[in-house]
Amino acid sequence: MSRQPQFSQAGIELKAEKLAALATRCLIDEARLSPKPGLVDSRGNGAHLDLSLALMERSAHSLTHTFYALALHCWNRPADVALRQLVGRLGREGEQAMMQATGGVNTHRGAIWAMGLLVSACAMLAGEREPARVAEKAAQLARLPDDAAPKMFSKGLRATQRYRVPGAREEAQQGFPHVMQLALPQLQQSRREGASETQAQLDALMAIMSSLSDTCVLSRAGEAGLRTMQQGARAVLAAGGTKSLAGEQALRWLDAEMLARNASPGGAADLLAATLFTDRLGDLTF
Repeated sequence: MSRQPQFSQAGIELKAEKLAALATRCLIDEARLSPKPGLVDSRGNGAHLDLSLALMERSAHSLTHTFYALALHCWNRPADVALRQLVGRLGREGEQAMMQATGGVNTHRGAIWAMGLLVSACAMLAGEREPARVAEKAAQLARLPDDAAPKMFSKGLRATQRYRVPGAREEAQQGFPHVMQLALPQLQQSRREGASETQAQLDALMAIMSSLSDTCVLSRAGEAGLRTMQQGARAVLAAGGTKSLAGEQALRWLDAEMLARNASPGGAADLLAATLFTDRLGDLTF
């Protein structure tokens, strides 16, 4: 049995800082990535009236302290109810900080859940950076109860119940299958096939959108909007991805359709940020 590496308190704090900085950078890079159908990006606000790229970036920076606290308090700890409740409390405090930074606009609530779990999981494994192990540890944590969680129905939760589809909670509890089985493999495949990094990341987003029951889209555009998102994303990939002319044209069509339906795949965006995080874990030097 391999032994966990031993770190001093100062060493652990440095690792926590690196994890927090990576998580923040991934949220910013996801927001800037363009062109994303219906989403805020470097071109504009997408299907949103209350969001902007500057607001998304300010929100991401406001969460750095939360990611740092999660990494610090979860370092080399087992998944148990006490830790799950601590993670829940820190996440809710992070949500309050986000709301303060954005003037009450929900920019990253879903990302706090997904990214917070992955940061926590990496720390629980004392800096383990293998994506599959990190995702499974995050799933173990997500499956535990948090009795202090507020009993409120978000738009996403209402959509999961109305349309009887899995949501962000189930995605995490299952080990982030849209990240591990779809987005990461597509990101790596597109790179191998000569796509630019922007194109590879857009292809990874398409892989998520091709399958995800995105509750943000369901809330704003119903089942018809979700079908349009999924079928449009599949068409981009079937045409050879965004590096091909046909794929680029299919992406433009999908963007126009999502805007026309006032639909924004925020759930897919959260999972793309999680994909970037798991992909870049191996680049960290601990």
